[in-house]
Amino acid sequence: MRIHHLSCGTMCPWGGRLWDGFSPLLRPAIIVCHCLLIETEAGLVLVDTGFGLADVRSPQRLSTLLRLANRVRLREEDTARRQIEARGFAAADVRHIVLTHLDFDHAGGIGDFPEATVHVLDAELDAATSRSSLLDRGRYRPMQWDGPVAWQPYTCDGERWFGFTCVRGLVGLPPDILLVPLAGHTLGHCGIAVRTPEGWLLHAGDAYFFRGEMDSREYQCTPMLRFYQRMTAADDAMRLGNQTRLRRLKQTHGRDIRVFCAHDAKELEMFPPPAAAGAPTAASRFARAGLAATASFEARL
Repeated sequence: MRIHHLSCGTMCPWGGRLWDGFSPLLRPAIIVCHCLLIETEAGLVLVDTGFGLADVRSPQRLSTLLRLANRVRLREEDTARRQIEARGFAAADVRHIVLTHLDFDHAGGIGDFPEATVHVLDAELDAATSRSSLLDRGRYRPMQWDGPVAWQPYTCDGERWFGFTCVRGLVGLPPDILLVPLAGHTLGHCGIAVRTPEGWLLHAGDAYFFRGEMDSREYQCTPMLRFYQRMTAADDAMRLGNQTRLRRLKQTHGRDIRVFCAHDAKELEMFPPPAAAGAPTAASRFARAGLAATASFEARL
């Protein structure tokens, strides 16, 4: 099983390090959309999709307020589909999409992979279809999945996993990929755990936004991301509770589990491209070139 770490879209709000912690104050921040492309025996698995081709072509699919406030950079070459094709694969090779949640910056590419089964917690699918609040009407954009979609919803039940409960495997996928409920940012938000030969990866989605929030010695978060998380939380108490559990997980099992979120550019940089396996085929050459492009996303701003 090989894992590719992709940035499938970037948000560049003004304020630099007030958001991301490292950019010059008078420059745009760099807020990535960290997705995973996993090569498995069941086909390609995409964890979150970032923005999609239709978002690039029709930005009005997104909430005008959130698009302008976040200064969403929409470029076709950043989409998951184009990055997957650059690695020598076809869109039809993506057999499964596993979502942390259905926010506009995580689910925009669903329509780019019409043959994929889309795995999501049923609480999230219910919230995204009902859109019962003003916040939900901004964050969930049903036009991003307005074609036929093979949904595979799950109830919030399962087994224990490193102190977390209701963790479960996924239909049609190997037992190395698990849903880990982490409600708070949205009511059906979850993390995605992936077992590798080196240990577990936990894609925590939007359970936190800044690397310093996982520091067990001294909690740190930039002022704008702290504010943004509070403003967009469906249940802030649940969000903070799950952050505490993630910090405890990192503190007690940090050697066995690498935790990262969806939007921290510095966390994305921690994951180098996977080594090419076997002979240097056309696909592996595409992979090396595409991954090098992903690693240089900051230089292209």
